Amino acid sequence: MSSFIIEGGNPLSGTITPQGAKNEALEVICAALLTPEEVHISNIPDILDVNNLIRLLTDIGVEVTRNGKNDYTFKAENLNLSYLESDDFLTKCASLRGSVLLIGPLLARFGKAVITKPGGDKIGRRRLDTHFLGLKRLGAKFTHIEERGIYEIGARRLKGCYMLLDEASVTGTANIVMAAVFAQGTTTIYNAACEPYIQQLCHMLNAMGAQISGIGSNLLTIVGTDKLHGTQHRILPDMIEVGSFIGMAAMAGKGIRIKDVSLKNLGIIPDAFRRLGVKINTDGDDLVIPYQSHYQIDSFIDSSIMTLADAPWPGLTPDLLSVLIVVATQARGSVLFHQKMFESRLFFVDKLIDMGAQIILCDPHRAVVVGHDKKIRLRAGRMASPDIRAGIALLIAAMSAQGTSRIDNIEQIDRGYEDIEARLNGLGAKIRRE
Repeated sequence: MSSFIIEGGNPLSGTITPQGAKNEALEVICAALLTPEEVHISNIPDILDVNNLIRLLTDIGVEVTRNGKNDYTFKAENLNLSYLESDDFLTKCASLRGSVLLIGPLLARFGKAVITKPGGDKIGRRRLDTHFLGLKRLGAKFTHIEERGIYEIGARRLKGCYMLLDEASVTGTANIVMAAVFAQGTTTIYNAACEPYIQQLCHMLNAMGAQISGIGSNLLTIVGTDKLHGTQHRILPDMIEVGSFIGMAAMAGKGIRIKDVSLKNLGIIPDAFRRLGVKINTDGDDLVIPYQSHYQIDSFIDSSIMTLADAPWPGLTPDLLSVLIVVATQARGSVLFHQKMFESRLFFVDKLIDMGAQIILCDPHRAVVVGHDKKIRLRAGRMASPDIRAGIALLIAAMSAQGTSRIDNIEQIDRGYEDIEARLNGLGAKIRRE
């Protein structure tokens, strides 16, 4: 197990560029299974979750060519489908949340798939019902093999239909869309997730020969086709990393430029930070966060306390609430955070309280932060990263804290952030990996 040793209080300045989007990468890499032809994908982040998925595809028999840094070609022509039944495959799937995205393309192209409970963050229950219900509506049959703890999924030929998803699940929508491109007839998905990364997946599938309309809305229509061909695709910048860098700039920055953020795909993320008083200037497709000695939390028009809550896109992504909570600890004013989508994601605030933050954890879903207005700095401490987003939030807190902190279990951070210590050290941070 690796750790970060962080010497706090070093001001950050300069320019940083976000990596490719992790969530989009997991989706579009799995989509390469839908064709025997070459799929060239660029701006792939060099992070643990993505690299593990690429290795898993190699094990299945996908020909993977690394063209250069963050640039790969995938050719799923000769796959070893018997490997899908092996214990080795199931063990690897159990440690990788993104492995669930293999179901849709394997089922669509080969008529079968196997799933075990996927791994991922410890942020509470993340059910797969939406995936299962959607694929069943398309005609898939699920068989539970209890002694192995797996489901075998099969279908001779999927058939298009109308479905209303029980929740706007991002990975559920991605799986159903990838399965539906080969379904007979027309599939209509209502209450579909419409995040930019789902939009990117749909645009890529259309470039491969699929017929998907309604992209960007919560009503997708897919006309089935018999085959898809190869394509080229570039992954968007990671909006979660952009938000993380905004938080770092607010807490420990002396003026930071975040380059090439794809501003039109950030949604309300910049405005969420502005509600905490953080100044964000735009320069083309860059964000510039100037130094602020103070930042004041807004209140609502009726003067009631500011509340920030997560919601499906185009609402505020739950992946950034952890960072926003850390930023609020040094703001002027108070704010209520309401984490609606995951029941264990706020438990990391105990570590911030140990560092001196004034936070009241009301219940598993709500926390009130009373800002220090930078009059009382957080103090250094030893902590462990429970998940990717809490990990980066704790790293931000440690960089702004007084003294030297240690964060254990940083493999969680590595799952979502590429070479993060080197990139932040380039801005003036002092972070050492042990």
